[in-house]
Amino acid sequence: MTAAVAPRETRGRIAFLPTAGLVLGAIYCVVPLLWIVIAATKSRSELFSTQTYVPSSGLFQNIGDLSAYQGGIYWHWMLNSFIYAAAGGVLGALFSAAAGYALAKYTFRGRATLFNIILGGVLLPQIVLAIPQYLLLSKVGLTDSYFGVLLPQLFNPYGIYLCRIYAASAVPDSLLEAGRIDGASEFRLFGSVGLRLMAPGIITVFLLQFISIWNNFLLPWVMLTSADKFPLTVGLYSLLTSGANQASLYSLVIAGTLLSIVPVVALFLSLQRYWRIDLVTGAVK
Repeated sequence: MTAAVAPRETRGRIAFLPTAGLVLGAIYCVVPLLWIVIAATKSRSELFSTQTYVPSSGLFQNIGDLSAYQGGIYWHWMLNSFIYAAAGGVLGALFSAAAGYALAKYTFRGRATLFNIILGGVLLPQIVLAIPQYLLLSKVGLTDSYFGVLLPQLFNPYGIYLCRIYAASAVPDSLLEAGRIDGASEFRLFGSVGLRLMAPGIITVFLLQFISIWNNFLLPWVMLTSADKFPLTVGLYSLLTSGANQASLYSLVIAGTLLSIVPVVALFLSLQRYWRIDLVTGAVK
């Protein structure tokens, strides 16, 4: 009896290890966010004088000071970030959907080679491409412009890979053949059938693309020199560097960081329901 219980206890201890690892990972992610939320509520004097996780009452004062800083340039930075992320997310998701659909549903010479190149692009760090992209766009005069930040982010190898995998499983070949028999063109099949059945995957790619562009720092930092075109990442960095000589700006940076998280959280919560759509349900629709 004792011998039978011992292996069961051993398995219980082993099963506890992944749970403990997940808890530690959650703490590692939540603690910095919690610190930002609490630090944003502290006044300029409290930020450096108190080191406790106790909220204060200075949040609205910090937000008011942030809004008044340089005529409200923070909200202009947020608008820029939204333009970059929304336009890049929508267009990038459509390009990824078209490319993934073509790779999944059409047979052509060099398809496997092209897909392998795209997989290689997934493994390539984006930081490696920043300088070459800047040199190429500077040749056509697109640096320090909205297009200079937007264009390099429209083609996402990982998004194409996800759409290719999703199209292969979500879009039945029999449905496309039925459409061809009815006289539908390939463009109409993609727009009326492919895009609708791939909607959950496209929304996932859009969200990943949106968050990636929203958090991108290096590319706009290299491309832009005008403060009125900065996204939030570069704008807050410039505010932080100014705070090195003016400590009172640190509270504004923290409040701005907290506000920058809100749109991403809201977008994530509003779109997560689309991921629960079953592939078979989508095919029936």
